[in-house]
Amino acid sequence: MPRWGMVIDLDKCTACQACTIACQAENNIPFAGPEQTAMDRVKHWHDVMVQVKEEESEYPHIHARFIPRPCMHCEEPPCVRVCPVGATYTDDEGIVQVNYQRCVGCRYCITACPYAIRYFNWFPPEYPAGYDAYLNPNVPVRPVGVVEKCTFCVQRLEQAKREASAQGRELTDADVVLLPACCETCPASARYFGDLDDPESTVSRLARSPRAFKLLEDIGTEPKVYYLAEDKN
Repeated sequence: MPRWGMVIDLDKCTACQACTIACQAENNIPFAGPEQTAMDRVKHWHDVMVQVKEEESEYPHIHARFIPRPCMHCEEPPCVRVCPVGATYTDDEGIVQVNYQRCVGCRYCITACPYAIRYFNWFPPEYPAGYDAYLNPNVPVRPVGVVEKCTFCVQRLEQAKREASAQGRELTDADVVLLPACCETCPASARYFGDLDDPESTVSRLARSPRAFKLLEDIGTEPKVYYLAEDKN
């Protein structure tokens, strides 16, 4: 079985947030109106965190790092451990998924997630008039009262598997390296997806870089999203 993961090169990322917009469109994430925005109920399965390097900054010369944040798809996900109904689970290939039909909206998973990248649906999803023609039929629209999050665009991954099977071949690194919407749309080629257990895959090779690190890796969640630190040279 593959073990899917992602690598994000912070030296290339320009914080354009094309990844965030692509994720919104691909995964049918509804727009937040003024009321929800005022209550901080905007949903982004993917966002970009700004981290100011205070030790290297003196106003007005501010040195900031931009950190794109999908779900980390942890090897030891706290969200899975606390879910009382098994709605959040890890599939056979390491992707942390949510069964929306089982989710009871208790939000324990939101509290447990140290990365703050899970979102509760406070209201039924609403889209502008005519936007239903643009909804992705391969991604379910989530109802009110459930928690949702990044899935590594698992629907694209399943489609790629079907296409490879129809051609009588195995899935290759080239098939998946830019498969998620965020990777496909990145204009700086800062993102890569693939099998971390394949030593020849792009993500596996990059994850072994001396520049590689993971967010909050000291707390034992074992995230499968790696970052490449900026090259100071």
